[in-house]
Amino acid sequence: MGGTQDATFRDAQGLELELQLPRSLGLTSAPPCSFLTSPVVEIVVGEGGNQTVLTAHQTLLLESPLLATLVEKFEVSGPRRIKLPEEDVDAFGLFFTFPIHARLQRPQHESSTDPAVGDGSKNLLRHARVYTLADKLGLQALKSLAHSKIHKVKSSSHAEYLYARYVYTNIPAPDTTIRKPVASYWASHSHTLRREIDDDFKKLCIEVPEFSFDVLTIILDRKDKQIPSDEIKGSARKRRSDL
Repeated sequence: MGGTQDATFRDAQGLELELQLPRSLGLTSAPPCSFLTSPVVEIVVGEGGNQTVLTAHQTLLLESPLLATLVEKFEVSGPRRIKLPEEDVDAFGLFFTFPIHARLQRPQHESSTDPAVGDGSKNLLRHARVYTLADKLGLQALKSLAHSKIHKVKSSSHAEYLYARYVYTNIPAPDTTIRKPVASYWASHSHTLRREIDDDFKKLCIEVPEFSFDVLTIILDRKDKQIPSDEIKGSARKRRSDL
């Protein structure tokens, strides 16, 4: 992430807190709340019964190349509305709070009670969805933050299963930053995970063949490195000499 614009103030208890605003958000040359004077835009996230209407100031949306392109298409007298039926409302909510609040933290160290560093599949999937959304919106700073949060989440076997399924069904294969660690984790812990969630593991392998292939490839590559080359000479499947 880029540099930061800092503002220091005191909370109700007189403790000094530091507000850090990422410079990549384009807020370094203006007061932190200057974007509040820009027009309001409606963001319709999801569809059907899961549809939610959010509102945001236009300047905030312009940080995303994708959203900026959609804003440019607004007619002067027309509605200022963007429809994103395939996106996750929870992830979009975090996208909004990222540049507005940035991070409130004590200058000395990161708080150990960060609610984003939690336990279970909910937090793991939340950060994965934010990572995916940030990639679509072209927000590298938010993408990096989501990636760092993923590695801090304490999870269960079921959470890892849901996370692996999400990654392999929503994140493109070229993105090895996310997919490779998932395959490597399952290759290292598959013997334990399989016992704990056998049915889910079997379903994942059958329904997501790319996951199965990546995990198996890593396991076989590791095995090859452990076997001396002189032990694997020749073919393991030989013809009968009498044929």
